[in-house]
Amino acid sequence: MPTDLSQPLTAQTTWGQLGPAAISVAQLFLEASLTSADRLTGWSLEDRDPARIDRLLPFYDWIYHHYFRVRTDGWHHIPASGRVLLVGSHNGGLAAPDTVMMTYDWLRRFGSQRPAYALMDPRMWQVFPGVARMAAWVGCIRADSRLAIQALRREAAVLVYPGGIRDVFRPHHQRRQICFFGQRGFIKLALLEHTPIVPMMSHGAHDTLQVLVDFYPALAGLHRWGLPWPTVIDPGAFPIYLGLPWGLALGPLPNLPLPVPLHTRVCAPITFPHYGREAAHDPNYVKDCYDQVRQTMQQELDRLYADYE
Repeated sequence: MPTDLSQPLTAQTTWGQLGPAAISVAQLFLEASLTSADRLTGWSLEDRDPARIDRLLPFYDWIYHHYFRVRTDGWHHIPASGRVLLVGSHNGGLAAPDTVMMTYDWLRRFGSQRPAYALMDPRMWQVFPGVARMAAWVGCIRADSRLAIQALRREAAVLVYPGGIRDVFRPHHQRRQICFFGQRGFIKLALLEHTPIVPMMSHGAHDTLQVLVDFYPALAGLHRWGLPWPTVIDPGAFPIYLGLPWGLALGPLPNLPLPVPLHTRVCAPITFPHYGREAAHDPNYVKDCYDQVRQTMQQELDRLYADYE
């Protein structure tokens, strides 16, 4: 682990080591896929497995340094220990390359032993159970406030993307916008658990595919009139995008991200004047805190994009 969090990571996996590293990832995916459905369900903090995490790192080291050529800054803003609520805006479809690369950064900088969890859409366990079970080893848990509270009370870091799947599939013309769609549950969580918020964002991941439009609002309207979802379950988003391997994709299909350079950023912690149950149940105060976080993150994202103009 680097002693100076402001320094870039050094590459560790060579081209010659890429093959064995990829085989290790494939073996873990096969193991997760063959695991019984009543295990690695995302309902337990105990599923996080540092030993398996360490087996994944060599492959993602190569991806970090050679495929996405990641630049990053701001890691000194993360508290050295204790609870923190990491609040992100993510991009790039279901592959979410910025999320994966920031996870790798976290693990290299703080180690796999430091407790850290990420809230993940429960639909992943329905649609991509092998991926979801493997993610549970890395610390992914279902997006449920009870699990998030458990993790914070263990003094862990918790990562949340308030915009969810609509954020990760937002159209390309919205790439410069923080889109949380009015979801304020993360604010209530931070207030209730007396936890600082550390924003995270990226540049470049939106270009790993091109989302043309999200038809979900129209489909949701048709569903309210009685038409079934085209994906059997509520997909949460229904984009049309240009990307690999499909060319033109209809719906929230998994994608292979293009090798676009990424720049990720961790921002200064955000704290609020008042915490506790009363603050968390005051809708006006929650809205004010939500607006503060969204506006602060928008300003930081504007600065990040300005570096590339």
